Amino acid sequence: MSPKARSGHWFEELADHMGPAYLRYSFTQGTAQEVEVLIDILGLEPGDRVLDVGCGPGRHALALAERGMDVVGVDISETFIAVAEAASQNLSSPTSRAQFHRADARDLDYVGEFDAVISLCQGAFGLSGGKGANDELPRRELDESILAGMAQALKPDGKVAVSAFSAYFQVQYLEDGDRFDAQRGVNLETTTVRDQVGEPMGAELWTTCFTPRELRLLARIVGLRPLAVYGVAPGKYGRGDPSIEQPEFLLLAASV
Repeated sequence: MSPKARSGHWFEELADHMGPAYLRYSFTQGTAQEVEVLIDILGLEPGDRVLDVGCGPGRHALALAERGMDVVGVDISETFIAVAEAASQNLSSPTSRAQFHRADARDLDYVGEFDAVISLCQGAFGLSGGKGANDELPRRELDESILAGMAQALKPDGKVAVSAFSAYFQVQYLEDGDRFDAQRGVNLETTTVRDQVGEPMGAELWTTCFTPRELRLLARIVGLRPLAVYGVAPGKYGRGDPSIEQPEFLLLAASV
């Protein structure tokens, strides 16, 4: 994408408005715990190459780089990428490697390059259900294309970790003003986001929600082998079984 050119994705304007203020939200405060679990379940070791799809301001990518991984982060927001690049200049180890590129997660072109690929905290996966989206749209417009690109980026023995909102939790704890589309599994939240100086902007957040079975089936569709689906929450990752009381699921899958 050329500088400042919009992709047409609804999230890009919100991300560009928030910038580094995104890291003030409470759900971003559990990065260290999440990364510890990711290293465990993905079997990561120093020197492994990791692709972070929808990396946002780079919090997971940078934490993995600090642990010795060679990380590439991609995000649709030019502003988020700039924040991540600036933070990468402050990595504590001279051997830490993290690079960031602006890219649309629906159009990933990596092939067989990474030991692991992650997409967390609805940074990319789960954001395809915008206004007017439906399952009849071309594959590129659906979350399937994102997961397919992640699968393509893996080395033959690589693994994927993807978090997704729980449809069970979302329906059970629907907040005032939210609208859940049962046909598409998409929740619409009307809210306000603020930039670094507190300037507000009205926002509509369209998030696709999933069940564990749907995540496993989607993994198989794109050529991955599902290994597990865990029930998680921000800052509380682990190997626990899914339940209706956990806000997110974490899919672990392997290349076939």
